[in-house]
Amino acid sequence: MIFIDVSVIVTLTNMIQPQTILNVVDNSGAKIVRCFKVLGGSRKRYAQLGDIIVASVQKAEPRREIKKKAVVKAVIVRQKNSFRRKDGSYIRFDENSVVIINDKKEPVGGRVFGPLPREIKEKGYDKIVAIAPELV
Repeated sequence: MIFIDVSVIVTLTNMIQPQTILNVVDNSGAKIVRCFKVLGGSRKRYAQLGDIIVASVQKAEPRREIKKKAVVKAVIVRQKNSFRRKDGSYIRFDENSVVIINDKKEPVGGRVFGPLPREIKEKGYDKIVAIAPELV
């Protein structure tokens, strides 16, 4: 008889990797993006809070700065998979979300919707945190 730990399967399916669909939580014009590269080394497979990905825009608002099919860089600001903090607690969100950034690691949009974890500030994205409504 073979026993499979179900928690391991759930953890692997919630990681952010190439082909993952993510929501955009800023007002840059993009609504949904698809990750196609996780930056940070040739063998880095998964992204977590604060990591940068390269993504293509799948759905966008009309008459905005970012159009459909555009290739953008984005930083992960929410993830479904539980993220362990240094104090031993875990944080988890309902969706995988990103904020689109430029080459200077500044947000393209002027607003961010919803709460952000404080790990984003610890990773050095102070301008994203400054426009966020709250930190968790």
